[in-house]
Amino acid sequence: MENVEKNQNFIVRKFVESTSNLGKSIIESVDGLGRFTRFILRFFFWVFKPPYRYKLFFEQFYFIGNKSIFIILLSGSFTGMVMAYQTYFGFKLISVDSLVGPVTALTLAKELAPVLTGLIVAGRAGAAMAAQIGTMKVTEQVDALEVMGINSIQYLAVPRIVAATVTVPMLSALFLFIGNFGSYMVGTKALMIDEAIYFQKIGEFMFLEDIWQGIIKATVFGFIIGSIGTYFGFQVTQGAQGVGKGTNMAVVWGMISVLVLDYFLTSFLIHIL
Repeated sequence: MENVEKNQNFIVRKFVESTSNLGKSIIESVDGLGRFTRFILRFFFWVFKPPYRYKLFFEQFYFIGNKSIFIILLSGSFTGMVMAYQTYFGFKLISVDSLVGPVTALTLAKELAPVLTGLIVAGRAGAAMAAQIGTMKVTEQVDALEVMGINSIQYLAVPRIVAATVTVPMLSALFLFIGNFGSYMVGTKALMIDEAIYFQKIGEFMFLEDIWQGIIKATVFGFIIGSIGTYFGFQVTQGAQGVGKGTNMAVVWGMISVLVLDYFLTSFLIHIL
């Protein structure tokens, strides 16, 4: 009987601990969501207020946009080529290999271009945003800005978020173009699909609305990546360890947000475009 009571007490204690940890996680998640929502509202408050930091915006535009071009070109070209190969050998089984061009183009325009661009920018620029602001936070440079009467959200977050919102759709369009070029080269030169049929089928099945769907997605992704990157930068504490943790959180949540938002945006845009 004594052993039974011990086992029961152990089970009850573990159940209470598990319930307590679950409740604590839920409270922390809700609290974090509230802080992030407040951060977004502060961004919208300051984005329209002068002075406008054009120099800082163009610096971030160059960092996020120009510095990402090479990896976008590399990723886009090979993504398009792989898509062409995979689609061709699948469609050849049912004798519709002439549809390689439009299927690849539609997949790139609606999904792969905005999503992969978002993931690339989240991993590259989102991490840098969190690291830069986090380093400024732990070295008290953010506090120094506030002491000088400069709002840190307007000075550090607004230029980065606006630059990400503008550059990600541009990078996505570049990804789409180079991806289709890679698909064209593989489809017509390696797989020997007739060029006239290749372009004819793209013209039949692809429309401007398909491109707009990807551009809208990329714009939302850019905004959320910039917001998450700067938010976690401002949340950094505990010195170098905190900077590493904030950078990691910015990358992880940036990528998760891109993938989750992709589903909801697809469900929404497919009904209005």
